Amino acid sequence: MNRIENSFKAVLLIFLLTPIFSCNSPLKKQDKIDRFALVTRHNVFNTEFDSLSSLSVGNGEFAFTVDATGLQTFPELYEKGVCLGTQSEWGWHSFPNTEDYRLEETYQYFDVEGRKVPYAVQWSEPGRKQDAANYLRMNPHRLQLANLGFALFNADKSKVGAGEIKNINQNLNLWEGLIESSFEVENEKIDVSTCVHPEKDLVEVEISSKRISKGLVGLKLSFPYPTGNWGDNASDLKNDSLHQSEIIGKTDNSAIFKHEIDSTIYFTELKWSGKAKLTELEPHIFILQPETESSAFYCSAEFRNKNDFDEPNEITKTKQLSSKSWGEFWQSGGAVDFSGTTDPRAFELERRVVLSQYLTRIQCAGNFPPQETGLTYNSWYGKPHLEMHWWHGVHFAYWNRTELLEKSLEYYSDIFQKAKINAENQGYDGVRWPKMTDLQGNDSPSGVGEFLIWQQPHIIYFAELCYRQNPSKETLEKYAALVYATADFMTDFARWDDINNRYILGPPLIPAQESLEKELTFNPPFEIAYWHWGLKVAQKWHERMNLPETEKWQKVIDGLPPFAQKNGLYLAAESVPDSYENEHYYSDHPMVLGAFGMMPGTVEMDSAVMAATIGHIEKIWNWDRTWGWDYPMAAMCATRLGLPEQAIDLLLKDEVKNTYLKNGHNYQTERLRIYLPGNGGLLTAVAMMCAGFEGNKINNPGFPKDWNVKWENLEPVF
Repeated sequence: MNRIENSFKAVLLIFLLTPIFSCNSPLKKQDKIDRFALVTRHNVFNTEFDSLSSLSVGNGEFAFTVDATGLQTFPELYEKGVCLGTQSEWGWHSFPNTEDYRLEETYQYFDVEGRKVPYAVQWSEPGRKQDAANYLRMNPHRLQLANLGFALFNADKSKVGAGEIKNINQNLNLWEGLIESSFEVENEKIDVSTCVHPEKDLVEVEISSKRISKGLVGLKLSFPYPTGNWGDNASDLKNDSLHQSEIIGKTDNSAIFKHEIDSTIYFTELKWSGKAKLTELEPHIFILQPETESSAFYCSAEFRNKNDFDEPNEITKTKQLSSKSWGEFWQSGGAVDFSGTTDPRAFELERRVVLSQYLTRIQCAGNFPPQETGLTYNSWYGKPHLEMHWWHGVHFAYWNRTELLEKSLEYYSDIFQKAKINAENQGYDGVRWPKMTDLQGNDSPSGVGEFLIWQQPHIIYFAELCYRQNPSKETLEKYAALVYATADFMTDFARWDDINNRYILGPPLIPAQESLEKELTFNPPFEIAYWHWGLKVAQKWHERMNLPETEKWQKVIDGLPPFAQKNGLYLAAESVPDSYENEHYYSDHPMVLGAFGMMPGTVEMDSAVMAATIGHIEKIWNWDRTWGWDYPMAAMCATRLGLPEQAIDLLLKDEVKNTYLKNGHNYQTERLRIYLPGNGGLLTAVAMMCAGFEGNKINNPGFPKDWNVKWENLEPVF
């Protein structure tokens, strides 16, 4: 019998005899962590071109990803890896809607309580409905703004290929947000530093080499055309005639470029030190060639959607500002130090935690919910998935960086009216938040996403996190309308079952475990738990604002059923009694664990049954068909159940989709090489495993007793 089975049997006995939170160990005060040592021991080093080891710098609203030269010199080498992207939150484009496609054309109607409810779906049959759905899924799509790389030449003026680059030595300096690269061409060294301004969509490059004065080092600025594909590898320089690039302003040390694609127009300002010649090599490709005797050259590229560039700071100031900003980031918020643990897995976990903090800071801390691949390359056309916003963002609050989460919450107010119309169109009260969407809150036709509901309570969760950080009237007034309207939709979505005297969620419904059928599924456990918790919190907000209890909310809270079970295991849904007999149903997200992982014990639940369920899932689940955040979710469930050994085993489970690359990205598949919900989920799980959860009294409840884990400034998870 293995260690997990022994632990599982022991915990069954414990939970049969004691309450779940019966623990007397006090939280311990920790010695202050040496944060500089903690962070810098996980700096990333490259010594070769590796398509999965590209490095990024960014500020949450803009990111710039480079190859081993410190710039985007050989994007074709990275097309099937972590692409060399340049993306900003505002950079979007739509192909012309020449056929006047409308969302209503994609509707499929479902019977709900005697009325026809429309959902925007993808149609399998060729025709206008399918064409409309395809167009509206594709548009708008996020843009790759430009490619900034080296133009390198040999002494005979021939172009330098990747194979001629020697002695690569590259370092991602996490503490300063700086990529330091060096390499050799013809036995002569080129040093490069790359960083991004903390508040602007601006990348700055400092280059040092004797080859500069020989005219053998230049910069190449290229403007790509959007592919319109599910992903965008940031290197498409075809279709020259379909877009326009031109220099519209120029001085001795700067130039402004205008790039026009259909109705999308944006601008780029290059600024450089010393004398240099700027030429258009071919359409959309420009070369900046230093003409100086100096061995140093500085250049910055700033991107804006309006030609309103202000007077820039001195060109070398960006590095100083970046260093200051990143130092402040690392010295604030939470920190976890695993160096006192001898288990070899501890160092790897610490590496993942540090790099995940860096990646989510540069990719997920903007003014809008991020796409699953952040600001590196497109997935799902670059569109955010609102159900993933939980995984992208809640860790900021638990690591005491709530302000980074709160930046993106204005989005819900901005799209409130559209979400209200969505609910009205389906005959519901309140607001129905979209799933796969854009900056304006538009729906994207989908056979799956349109039928998900677990993004609905997220704004209540986010608002409660903000209130816990700042329990004030100001916070209540800021989010109350969002909380109440969301609760109204959740209440109206639940349907009363006269026969069994309880409420039903669905159908049509695809739960967070997306392998279940939308026409048949009802009462999945995670959604029941989230509905129950969300409506209770909404009632609490009424109480805080001295408002009476809302009767209709309370009826749903009281009328939601317990989790369905069979043979001592909780099921994927009440409608799926063969959850563990049909292989189709033990694939995808094991969301029954989220009902007591992401969620606290909000619904009547038998802890022994949940312990049996996690033990069974750990053994039989098709883990190769999961996603990156499933591992931290499962670890959170194990932590709540008092199973620290199993929590660690699940969090670090050896599966392809739980792979964390050298650069810290969570790899999924050849199609989806980075997956930021996995990084965010890891940070939330580790916060719980360290600081615990409400009602818990154990320090480090998610770690085995022989793990010596120090942490500071983390918050318990709800």
